Amino acid sequence: MKATEVRKMNADQLNEKLSGLKKDLFYLRMQHATNQLDNPLKIKETKRDIARVKTVLRELQTASDKQ
Repeated sequence: MKATEVRKMNADQLNEKLSGLKKDLFYLRMQHATNQLDNPLKIKETKRDIARVKTVLRELQTASDKQ
């Protein structure tokens, strides 16, 4: 997921995306623990996507606080 895609979303969409990504990360960790994960780099990508979403949410929050 690109940062430009994340910035196009509103706060509700970002919160839904964040919860979905956290759920995905949980399942990826479970698969990794049971040696069923084919591509371990998916964990890293998912963590970065979570960070992107959280960053944009925080930017939206601080922008609304300043107004």
